[in-house]
Amino acid sequence: MTGVRILVVNAGSSSLKLRLLGGDDVLGSADLPADADGFDSAALGQAIDGWPEPEVVGHRIVHGGTRFTGATRITPDVEQELRELTTLAPLHQPKSLAGLDAVAAQLPHVPAVACFDTAFHTSIPPAAATYAVPAEWRERWGVRRFGFHGLSHAYASRRAAALVGRPVEQLRIVTCHLGAGASLCAVVGGRSVDTTMGFTPLEGLVMATRSGSVDPGLVLWLQEQEHLEAHEVATALEQRSGLLALAGTGDMREVEAHARAGDAPARLALEVYVHRLVAGIAAMAAAAGGLDLLAFTGGVGEHSASLRAEAARSLGWLGVGVDPSANDAASGDAVITGRGAQVECVLVTAREDLQMAGEISRLLA
Repeated sequence: MTGVRILVVNAGSSSLKLRLLGGDDVLGSADLPADADGFDSAALGQAIDGWPEPEVVGHRIVHGGTRFTGATRITPDVEQELRELTTLAPLHQPKSLAGLDAVAAQLPHVPAVACFDTAFHTSIPPAAATYAVPAEWRERWGVRRFGFHGLSHAYASRRAAALVGRPVEQLRIVTCHLGAGASLCAVVGGRSVDTTMGFTPLEGLVMATRSGSVDPGLVLWLQEQEHLEAHEVATALEQRSGLLALAGTGDMREVEAHARAGDAPARLALEVYVHRLVAGIAAMAAAAGGLDLLAFTGGVGEHSASLRAEAARSLGWLGVGVDPSANDAASGDAVITGRGAQVECVLVTAREDLQMAGEISRLLA
């Protein structure tokens, strides 16, 4: 099925990324901006005009709940279930569905497949997936830790193993997806065994505009004592927190530039970010029973050499180290392991599109 033409659709909060793949070859590429109503179907049609017609469309869907544990053909019933999951990923699910609508308007007769960011984490054991909350919540509403960024973590773990020339089945890997959204994953033998995001993509690391983990008592206090409405708290934690709240910008490049210029809030933002990152990597290594390979991916993970170096310095006790020259020069897929380091360290270009194409091909086969 490697010759199948697959249009991979990745709808983010601010853009719609389109990649037409034929095997590993990119036959067409376009990034479209989002507007207040989603994505412009006419602009999408213009972007793909002249491309070979795809045989199948693959959509990245952030949340698959407990039902969708792998690539799934999109039917009206499946689409309705995906819309019902919107409350669990309010920043992402609507964009995914808007992308689905825009592409369907241009390619109504091309079959569509959903690939889920939660699917890779369905292998997480109950000890890591279960919240210590009342049984009624878990049984009636399916409250559990789902995990996200699974497409990225799945690809990064396989690609990282290939870069160091070792079988993924023999490795304990921590993958660091660091972008506007950020999460870590412990991968053992090619399977996810723990991750930092939970019931929603709000849990875990500090992100561009999301707080990451906070004391649930804080949320209750804000509602009970300060009389904030639930939607006010949710909006603040999802859209007005993270690096934006600490440094005045959610763009890590700007945060680092301001910190170098002596800006105290930006310096604090970096310190908070790295503190949470390093603690999270150590926790994932513990869940994996040790660490053989550390992989950085995502916009921040791929492009911030100083962040990778700072994280490695703080993890020296775990055997992590990066080569300064290799780290500074790294672009694209690269091994940046330091001399004498016990843990291999690599940089992986995020390619969710290839991960999705592989999952779709296996479904069609």
